[in-house]
Amino acid sequence: MSADELSVVNKHLHKIRRRALNPLGGIESKRALVDEFAMAHPSILKINAECIPVSFEKFQGEWVSALTSDPNKRILYLHGGGWVAGCVEKYRPHIARIAAVTGCVVLAIDYRLAPENPFPRGLEDCVTAYKWMLQNGSECSNPSNSSFVMGDSSGGNLTLATLLVLKDRQIDLPDGAIALSPVTDMTWSSHSIKRNVKSDAVLNAKLMPMISYAYLKKNNNPKIPYASPLFGDLRYLPPILLQVGNTEILLDDAVNFFEKAQAAGVDTTLEIYPDMPHVFQVFAPYLPDATLALERIGEFINKQCFNDID
Repeated sequence: MSADELSVVNKHLHKIRRRALNPLGGIESKRALVDEFAMAHPSILKINAECIPVSFEKFQGEWVSALTSDPNKRILYLHGGGWVAGCVEKYRPHIARIAAVTGCVVLAIDYRLAPENPFPRGLEDCVTAYKWMLQNGSECSNPSNSSFVMGDSSGGNLTLATLLVLKDRQIDLPDGAIALSPVTDMTWSSHSIKRNVKSDAVLNAKLMPMISYAYLKKNNNPKIPYASPLFGDLRYLPPILLQVGNTEILLDDAVNFFEKAQAAGVDTTLEIYPDMPHVFQVFAPYLPDATLALERIGEFINKQCFNDID
């Protein structure tokens, strides 16, 4: 890890965090801040990929592929943004790097956002996109050889919730899932919420209940498994990779889910990165640990594909 690069990233994130506390501007100003999240250095914003738009009935998306991408190996990517913000366009550099390091094509979607579209509409969009992806590729309509679901922060939450929905509806599960700094417990009661309140450069613990309320609205029970996957029946889920930084207030969300998944017999891997901020993976290639984390994601994907062949 380079202290200089990390310092630049953290200063950038602290500025966004301070602006997020401004009560003026409404939801659109907060969405604009999320769009600035990855803009810590010009190298992060470079894109080397082909992008093909995809249209669903109620939402949009796009296929993102690198030169090394196999159209029959597919990832559904669910962006973060607290369920109320984020878009594929701003995530495109990050998604392109995922396509390159995994050798997959990536279907990234602009699922419907709260508060205009509260729970479970965005989650239903994720399930719809996954079912479609199983039978449709970036080049032609054919079943996938390998499929995965991946997301960060609230998108990590949606990733794990999607697994539970698929299992409950007896839909073919993916070969694996990757959740980056996921929200798994909307009671906001884990120890790291308080323990890391000063070290987290991105998330404000006091704002998290407000954000989840905007997402859940009338379905305001935070222990609903499709909203808080930690409280779900995790048995029979596919292999899962969790990555999180040890400075995050969401650290224990990942740790607690890991422990429960392992106890349920799920092949689960937890990677905790020292000093790394929330969703640090988006800062590759500028942040060395972010590049390392993406390489680990590639290894995880390739391992599951190899196991699938066996």
